[in-house]
Amino acid sequence: MGVIEEGAKKSGVLWLSLDRPRLAWHAWHDGAIYVVTGGGEQPLPGLAERGEVQVTLRSKDNGGRLIAFDATVEVVDQAESADAVAALAKERLNAVDSAGLVERWAARSQVVRLTPRESAP
Repeated sequence: MGVIEEGAKKSGVLWLSLDRPRLAWHAWHDGAIYVVTGGGEQPLPGLAERGEVQVTLRSKDNGGRLIAFDATVEVVDQAESADAVAALAKERLNAVDSAGLVERWAARSQVVRLTPRESAP
């Protein structure tokens, strides 16, 4: 298991370099990080329109920076990526409407896949 995968699996949050550093909760699934934005979920302005973003993972042990890397950004078709959306929904803590979460995301939110670039360690 690489440093990125291990860090993403151990920590439930990461930082994205957008208009300013933005904290985001996420899920690791099938070699990529998934986040949800919009529709009442975490605001990650401009993420869906980007081709690439810098991701910083923190150490769960001491909270310090574990690794920073570039990732490609892709908005996913939530129906075609149902397994990834389910993994992401499982990580959503304190959701007001957990029973209707996936349906709400499909109607009002974007699920974004962040794939670490090949040059990342």
